[in-house]
Amino acid sequence: MSRLALIGPSWPLRGGIARATTALAAALEARGTLGGFFVPERQYPKLLFPGESDTDPDACPRLEYAQRCFGVFEPWTWPQLAARLRALRPDALVIPFWTAAWAPLEVFLTSRRYAPAVAVVHNPADHGATLPARQAARAVLGRCSAFLCHGRSVAAALQEPFPNRPLAVHPLPSGSTGTRQRTGARARLGLSPGTVAVLCFGLIRPYKGVEVLLEAVARLPHELPIALLLVGEPWGGLAVSLRRRLGRPDLVGRVVSRLRWVPESEVTDWFAAADAAVLPYLSATGSAVAAQALGWGLPIVASAVGGLTDVVHNDVNGVLVPPGDPDALASALARLLDDHLRSRLAEGARATSARWTWDGYAAELEALAGRVLAGDRGCGEENRA
Repeated sequence: MSRLALIGPSWPLRGGIARATTALAAALEARGTLGGFFVPERQYPKLLFPGESDTDPDACPRLEYAQRCFGVFEPWTWPQLAARLRALRPDALVIPFWTAAWAPLEVFLTSRRYAPAVAVVHNPADHGATLPARQAARAVLGRCSAFLCHGRSVAAALQEPFPNRPLAVHPLPSGSTGTRQRTGARARLGLSPGTVAVLCFGLIRPYKGVEVLLEAVARLPHELPIALLLVGEPWGGLAVSLRRRLGRPDLVGRVVSRLRWVPESEVTDWFAAADAAVLPYLSATGSAVAAQALGWGLPIVASAVGGLTDVVHNDVNGVLVPPGDPDALASALARLLDDHLRSRLAEGARATSARWTWDGYAAELEALAGRVLAGDRGCGEENRA
């Protein structure tokens, strides 16, 4: 049985990558294949993080076996991590990749050949990546021996530059959800019993198409009993323009918004109150929010882009629309007023979520590492002897 060393963000860091990495560590530990879990004491300097904070102690559980022993932007701490890896002597390293910000550390680790590296590729490069960021991504991924992806679009993007690497695709599991206390949650958010509430949740960045969503809601007839729940911290300077748009007459009274980071202790209310979720992305490699929504049994209205089409199936667990089309999006939202359709899609959402578990995800990763260790054709360029 392989022993895997997992290096990535966890408690007290917030965000989907930290939650996913923590859930993977717990699944590997339960299966007896986690040799070590190494997490940063600090991640981004304030200068490089445009949000309020990158920590939330409730965002993911604090695992007692997690070893906090380095800073992502503190290279003088990296030898301490390296020493722990040398002492552990794992069969393979597992590193999540989603941003060039972690690239210097990950190049440092994968260049030292402690063991072959398997990358869990959330994004093959940052959204809107500059040329240096794309080069940094290539430097990391070129040193990895195999890739675990969450969607076919990411797999295709990796197969072109790295055609002979072992690769697996497994959607992100939903994980656990809170207790669904719908009536109380809706009352706290001021939703009337007959209103269909559609949730747009998560960090708000330009590629997520929130402006298109607001225009779609504005085009719906005022008499329709539908409300948008818009929840998340705007990235950079988006907050000003979003608040200005929300204040216009065509949206007043139609949107319940929280334009800030919502701590984990408040997340349950938003999902419990919702009847459906909406992901109006202009581009996407995947979405942890989609997995979360499916876990809550929420139908999803989503743009037909990237990895979203791997988890949202039209007329099965949601409705797919062309990206950047407010009329098509408005029409899809209006369809959710059909109670029968919404109930059928909710059943599909629950069935979809049940197929993907963290145990199965961990097993897929173990099998992928096993292929590398068995001498599969795909070896990272920098890991070949």
